[in-house]
Order: sequence, then C-alpha cells, then structure tokens
Amino acid sequence: MRNFGLVLLPAIMMGSIAASAQDIKEAYNLSNTTVQGTARSMGFGNALGSVGGDFSSLSVNPAGLGIYRSSEIEITPSLRLNAASSDYTGNTMTDNINHFNFNNFGLVFTNAPKGRRYDHRSWKTVSLAFGMNRLADFNQNYTYQGTNNSSSASLAFESDANLNPTNPTGNPNNSLGYLGYNSYLLNQNAAGQYYSIVPYGGGVNQLKSMQSNGGIDEYTISLGGNYKEKLMLGVTIGIPRLDYQSSSYYQETLAAGNNAGNPYGFNSFTYSQNLNITGAGINAKLGAIYKISDIFRIGAAFHSPTWYSIHDVSNLGISTVHNDTVATLSVDNGSLPQNRFNYNFATPWKGVLSGTVMLNNFGFITLDYEYVDYSSMRYQYPGGIDYSTGATFQQEADAMNQTIKKTYQGASNIRLGGEAKISKDFMARLGFGYYGNAYTAYGESTANSYYTTQRIDLCAGLGFHFNHFYTDLGYVHSMYQGYEQPYTIDYSGVVSTTTTALAPTAKINYSLNNIALTMGVKF
Repeated sequence: MRNFGLVLLPAIMMGSIAASAQDIKEAYNLSNTTVQGTARSMGFGNALGSVGGDFSSLSVNPAGLGIYRSSEIEITPSLRLNAASSDYTGNTMTDNINHFNFNNFGLVFTNAPKGRRYDHRSWKTVSLAFGMNRLADFNQNYTYQGTNNSSSASLAFESDANLNPTNPTGNPNNSLGYLGYNSYLLNQNAAGQYYSIVPYGGGVNQLKSMQSNGGIDEYTISLGGNYKEKLMLGVTIGIPRLDYQSSSYYQETLAAGNNAGNPYGFNSFTYSQNLNITGAGINAKLGAIYKISDIFRIGAAFHSPTWYSIHDVSNLGISTVHNDTVATLSVDNGSLPQNRFNYNFATPWKGVLSGTVMLNNFGFITLDYEYVDYSSMRYQYPGGIDYSTGATFQQEADAMNQTIKKTYQGASNIRLGGEAKISKDFMARLGFGYYGNAYTAYGESTANSYYTTQRIDLCAGLGFHFNHFYTDLGYVHSMYQGYEQPYTIDYSGVVSTTTTALAPTAKINYSLNNIALTMGVKF
C-alpha cells in the first residue's frame, strides 16, 4: 500500500516552478512500494521471501517460482476502504474513499518432469511467468481546516514578489509573486514593495483539501527453477507503470467578526493545483531460496533501482474575492500557462532476507527482513533553464538530490506471517508488517509535509485449495500518520510584518483497508 500525498503548495515550498511537482516528497512516494498481489500472500503479511509458490513472490523474491509443481492462471480483484482523520488547530475532520481495483493477474507455465525423468534431471522444475502485481495505490482523500491568527499563506506570495520583483509584472507565469499580484491578493506601496491585503491578525479560516487516485502496477516477466530440490533461483524483469492524478486546493476566508483593519475588503482567496503524473520504468530482481532441510528454508533477494521516465502536467489557479469583486487566474480562462515537464527518476535499491519454518503438514511460519536505502533516490532533469529562478534544471535536480541525501536514510521493514492447514483443503492465515522510518532527524525537522513512514499492517486470510481450482480471501489493515504544514514562508521577503510565525501543523491519521479475492486454476 502506498499513498501519494503531495504538498498542497509545492511551489511555495520549492520556490521553483519546474520543481513544483518534482519534490522530495514525491521521490519517497514513488519509491515506497509494497506488493499487493494475491489474497494468499496478503493473508500472511506478504512475507514471501522464502515461502514461494505464489505469484506475488515475483515482485519480492522470484526464486519462489522454484516451488511451483504445475502451471496456473489467476486473477485478484480487490476492494479498498480508505479513511483519514485530521486535526488542525484543534479542529477535527474525517474523509473516506472506497474503490474497486485489481491487485494482480498472472500466468505461470511450469515444466515439472515425473518418474525417471525427475530422478535423472538436476533441474527438477523450470517455470516461466507473466503478469502484473500492484505495488502502490494512490486513492486517497483528506481535508483539514481551522482558524489561525498568527500567519497567512498570502505572506509566501508577498515574499516571492519582493525577492523576485520582475515576476509580479512580467509575462504570465506561475510564480507566486505573479499569481498574488495579478489576482489582487497583493498590493504595492510607494516604495515599490509588495504586501498582502489579508488581515490575518483578526483571524482567518484556513482549509486544505486533497483528492488523489491512481497507482503503480508492475508488469513482470520471470524465470525460475528448482535445482536438486535444494536451491531455487529466479529472476524478474519488472516494468512498472505509474499513473497519478490529484486535485488540491488551499483556501483562506475572513473569520467571522474579523472586519477591523481590512481596508481592501478582503473576503477570501483560493489557490488550487491539478496534477497528472504518468510514467514507466524498468528494474530487475534476483533471488535465491535454499532448502536447509525439510523444515528450514532461507531466502535472499536483491532489487535493482527502478529507472523511471516520467511526464507530468500541472495546472495552477488562484481566485481572490475582495470588495465583492472576484479576480481569477487559471489555465481554463487562458490567463496562466500549463506546466509540462519530462524528467527521469531512480528509486532506491532493496535487499530482502527471509527464513521459513515448515510445520510438516500443519503449515508454516515465515519472516522477511527488508532494507531500503531511500537516500539513494535520484532525479535527472533535461537541459534548459528555469526562468523563475535563473538556474538550470539540472542544477535544481542536483540540489534536490543533495537534499534527498540529507532528508532520507535507509529503512528496515519486517514482515511476519503464518499459514495453518485446518483440513486437507482449507487454510487460515495471519500476518503482521512493520515498515520503518525513512526520514533522518534533519528530514523530520525541515519537511513541511511528511509521513512518519512508520506503518503497521495487520493481516488475515482464508484459503480453499482443491486439485485444479483454488480461491483465497485476504485482508490487510494499515495504520500510519502524516504531518503537514499547508504552507511555508521565507520571511526575508516579507515587509508587512516583523513576526516570523510558522504555519500550524496538521496531524492526519490514516486507516486503510484492502480486501482481496484470488481465483485460480491449475493445469
């Protein structure tokens, strides 16, 4: 399960139009993936590193193909029930979103000799597999709101206008200075300085809303085999496809009773962003499982980085209401340009170690340890100059990559699960997952929007397996927290106040539920 909660005001945070979508938060969201494949694997926490015999293992440890003894075809539809509750300046809100999807589909061809051919052949089985496993799901809504009298997001527009004085009156662009001045959110004094018209000292109601959808589906081509019933080896070529859409807006409205010190008749302003990110990548996974005895197995796998080619399109907009007059800048009315940007991105590498205890005909207990080096994430931008900053795009990418190294660290993930064979055809499963914190102390202290990245998964499942047909039911309940400031302000460009108050921080609790049903046929 994965979430793609981009910052509402990335241009405010980054101070760069080209970097408005490609921020360090996006890097983490593209990289933090967890296989959501079959209902069977979900039931025991996706601890697939040394269990094998499941199509989801192609995206964890492809050596699991060496466990297959027959060919099969399967499909896994799923239902996701996602909820988010927020707390901002003491005000709480909840959001829910439900949607139907497919976790995976797969086809495995297995060559498994019998009789004398089996006895005389070193490679006992060889399997070739094709299909898809879902690695991330971005379907999510959250909203928070509250009253604030210590700062306003309009100060970020003010700062940009004063630090980059050619932006407000230049050609139409998406700089904050231009948006603020031309929507009449900013005014200009006799000295030529820009200042906000928002009388936030008397209180403004602040609201942020975010809706997103899409996901990452990894299409796999895998080859694996079983050598002398002792060593299983496998390789997967993964082709992940990224699809993400989001619609977000931030709004400030004059609080009730706040009419003093409002010479411009300010009522409200709304800053919005629509974002569409698409891309495709390629990676490789190598794995091995060694059968120490009939009871113990160990496994190891290495995941290369995924090299993505990404295209994003973003539309910004702002609307200010004052003195009963509405001023709107948007792509739709032709007053703002649409942002289009192509770039490359490399996710971190992963390593997986695993061990399984087979309980004869009673089932198994299995454990995975996964290490992900998030500090190794990298952006690569094309040639050209970002005219809003004067820097080349690659200089911005280099600076961002350095920030990534300071912000992120390696994270350790633990997956524990088991399967109990209740009868010949019926199995019950339980699982647990803990996903560690990828942020350094620096990252948590400087990011204005982040997840703690510590997540807990509670898993359960049932299975009915017959000679040529099987069906599994799996359930995963995920819990984690996010923290977000709706804006940040560079006070070195603010002239309307001497205070340097930070925006309040919203705390968001996420509760995500995934229910899946796998149906498969062996042949």
